[in-house]
Amino acid sequence: MKRSLILCLLTLLGAAVLQAESIKMKDGTIISGSILEQTQYTLNLATSFGTVTLNQKEIEQILPDKHRILLKGGTQLVGVIVDLDEFNLKLQTDDGIVNIDMPQIANIEVYDYDQAPKTQQTYVEQKIETAQEEKARQEQVAQTGAVQAAGGLAFDSDIDKVFDTQKATVVNGQAVSAVPTVSATPAPPRPLTDEEAFLKGVKTGAVSQQQYATQAKDSLSAQKPAAKKENKPQTKEKDFRTYLAIQLGAMPLDLKLNVSERPGFSAEKESKDVGGTSVVASGKFLWRLMDSNLWLGPNLSIANIANNTFDDLDPDTLAATDSTGAPLYPDPKIKTSGQFISLGVSANYYLNPKSRVVFYLTGNAGYEMLTLNYRGEMKSDSIKSNGFSAGGGLGVETRVDDLMLGTEVRQQFSTRSNELKDSAASNTVFTAQVSWKFQ
Repeated sequence: MKRSLILCLLTLLGAAVLQAESIKMKDGTIISGSILEQTQYTLNLATSFGTVTLNQKEIEQILPDKHRILLKGGTQLVGVIVDLDEFNLKLQTDDGIVNIDMPQIANIEVYDYDQAPKTQQTYVEQKIETAQEEKARQEQVAQTGAVQAAGGLAFDSDIDKVFDTQKATVVNGQAVSAVPTVSATPAPPRPLTDEEAFLKGVKTGAVSQQQYATQAKDSLSAQKPAAKKENKPQTKEKDFRTYLAIQLGAMPLDLKLNVSERPGFSAEKESKDVGGTSVVASGKFLWRLMDSNLWLGPNLSIANIANNTFDDLDPDTLAATDSTGAPLYPDPKIKTSGQFISLGVSANYYLNPKSRVVFYLTGNAGYEMLTLNYRGEMKSDSIKSNGFSAGGGLGVETRVDDLMLGTEVRQQFSTRSNELKDSAASNTVFTAQVSWKFQ
């Protein structure tokens, strides 16, 4: 039903573009027709009653296309359609723009500016009759030999139409102009027709356009409640007191395992690479120190140690056989993996805290607990290395709505012990982070 109404409306709009123009004369008469020719002085209009030539000076305006909207409640609105869709129609009326729900519309018709067909017919016929009389009079004057001026007026009969002449009376040899006394009585106003009432903005129907516009606005406000504007004071950077950041990144871990004292390996100092790229997850919760740009608080980091393998040279493993005498472990391997946890304190110092893109220096210090799982074919154990760690680097953040997105690059220094004491003392950590600041 809605689609049919939309198609009908579009058809009417298309017809409105192709229909005759409505022209309002200065005496109030409205003529509808198709404009055949228009010059600076005249306009030729073809109407359903004949073709008429209008003087441009007598034309007040060419009226815009309007539509009459008939609602199911009996109300009718007149105006220019400015927008429509499947659910709503916007109509520009004399009282402003009215939003009309499509289901409320009973009918849409092109608004006819004509006061009445008889009035238009009478006006056109009078114009045509006057033109014919003028043509006949000119032919008669031509036959009688009367001299005409260039403008088509005969000097002997039409001179009084050009000049405002008055009869004079001779008194005592002097010409005295006779100035008649004119008394004008205003004619009583005639009642307006329905079409004139619409043109002059007089409301019709059970409900006026202004009342309907008010009701429509109230209904629309009820369906779409306006968002409440809360005059909250704008939060400044110095008003934030706490900070939470969650980080996820990677660290190329240079980790060396000294196996020189393990069975089967060389008695000389021998080490195996048991490191790799570790996945690091961390979080920190900071407080602002006074009103400065320095933030301080605890941090927690957890990372894994990548899986690695190397040959198992343990004599017991190599000598192990089954019941048939075949080697029990033809290709023995040692597998390593692990994880470490770091708990400590972090600090951020913001270099440009009021900018949208913020740079800061970051540092941390804490205690690190590392566990490496050493799994051989016959023997397995855990290697632990605990010690202090510290780091420092540079971070950048930018605000997106209520949170901040950023990244950090840190150089992390750690002390290794036991069989991992040959490992590198520092590693680079790359992390991406999401963070929040709170008051």
